[in-house]
Amino acid sequence: MSTMEVVDSFLFSLSKAFSSPIAIFIQIQGCLICLILSLGWVLAAYVRNREIKQMKDSAKAGNSFSFLCHDINELEHSYQASLPRVSVVMPLKGFGEHNLHNWRSQITSLYGGPLEFLFIVESTEDPAYHAVSRLLSDFKDHVEAQVIVAGLSTTCSQKIHNQLVGVENMHPETKYVLFLDDDVRLHPGSIGALTAEMLKNPEIFIQTGYPLDLPSGSLGSYCIYEYHMPCSMGFATGGKTFFLWGGCMMMHADDFRCDRHGVLSGLRDGGYSDDMTLAALAGAHKLLITSPPVAVFPHPLASDLSFSRYWNYLRKQTFVLESYISRVNWIMNRALFSVHCYLSWGFAAPYFMAVVHIAAALRIYAQGYAREETVFVSKGLLLVACLAACTFVELFSMWNLTRVEVRLCNMLSPEAPGLSLGSYNWVLVFVAMVVDNFLYPISAMRSHFSQSINWSGIRYHLKDGKIYKIDRSKDMGPLYTDLGGKHLGKKGAPQKASFLGSLCRSLAQWRRPKKYDV
Repeated sequence: MSTMEVVDSFLFSLSKAFSSPIAIFIQIQGCLICLILSLGWVLAAYVRNREIKQMKDSAKAGNSFSFLCHDINELEHSYQASLPRVSVVMPLKGFGEHNLHNWRSQITSLYGGPLEFLFIVESTEDPAYHAVSRLLSDFKDHVEAQVIVAGLSTTCSQKIHNQLVGVENMHPETKYVLFLDDDVRLHPGSIGALTAEMLKNPEIFIQTGYPLDLPSGSLGSYCIYEYHMPCSMGFATGGKTFFLWGGCMMMHADDFRCDRHGVLSGLRDGGYSDDMTLAALAGAHKLLITSPPVAVFPHPLASDLSFSRYWNYLRKQTFVLESYISRVNWIMNRALFSVHCYLSWGFAAPYFMAVVHIAAALRIYAQGYAREETVFVSKGLLLVACLAACTFVELFSMWNLTRVEVRLCNMLSPEAPGLSLGSYNWVLVFVAMVVDNFLYPISAMRSHFSQSINWSGIRYHLKDGKIYKIDRSKDMGPLYTDLGGKHLGKKGAPQKASFLGSLCRSLAQWRRPKKYDV
């Protein structure tokens, strides 16, 4: 038997196996996942579109500042003078190509009430320290802002430590505190819109938003865009949500001053993820989280975002499921872990099966005559056609939501250069969907078995869901952050390993997780 005949035999055997009842179920399940995601994105687009319509109606009624508020009377001096004080806390780490633009969008907010900005860095050696200091010197007569050196964290993640130091230093009269990531690009009216919702409903525990990723062209950047898109539907509710994004969180300042609901202690004592910890507290105490429809923020990804940096980012995202504050929170995280892994591979597997069906059909066609395998190959091609149709619907729904959010962002920031869908490569989006869903369970299982993670040169170790050990080394970790490509100021860091090397090392070290090192 020739090599080609062996290959054909193996191919036809696979195609026949993929036509079994169980395989058909898996492929139909993949189609259903595509359709469910499509429905979620359609509903999210409806909510965002409704906000666009309200802004247009307000503009037609004579409100030229509808990008700030729907009711032009809210721009009266008497109303603006009564607005509460807001403290914006931004933990910084490294300096990248988009930081200056993002920071300018934050400090040039058109919020009419008292407003202060607290930029928190780990040390003066951080490249962000000098960059933001120079920026603030240009606005020193117009903006109330300061740079604070937080020092090293000992009981929680460095980001949470920086946030809590910011809370300690906020103005005594501050009513609301807004936590922002330094890669968030605000709209002129974002702070005002968040504050208005807090004033309307004092029962709100946290207000949040979500980023609109702007891929830079690399596969890694599209994988991150695809990773965020399913979650975006949970933030496009126009009101109550169970989701929380740590890049934008507005809270009551007194919740920290009085440690209500264990907010301060929950973060400080072993907290790894700010948003997962606060979301768990909200669930435990039945507190309200909302996401206004205007809280969508452009998030440009680094132009040199490599696939290995995407993998590092995915590792950090899956690792958050290993942190928890209670038994109930642990059960919820385990459930989310299991469901996400099942659905991810349930989504990716049908595409592998489709490739086998197509390859088998091409071989039969190349033979020039009919074979007994034609029956199950024909059945396989029917499943491929269904999957292709569902994938098209899914990609179209994703494209439509992105189009709507791009339009909304352009309306909310009329002074900024317009965003465009023209830079999106939808072939890469499709590839990213398959790749990201295939890798997610691998990353999640690696996180589960290791119980440690390297985050910007700091290795955190978890025990019972909380940080109990922190390792630092100038030679540990990458030179750049994952998404923004921010330089971390390390001079002696070793050359970064490739993604495949990192993945292979992760797989090989599962039985010895404590010896693993990035």
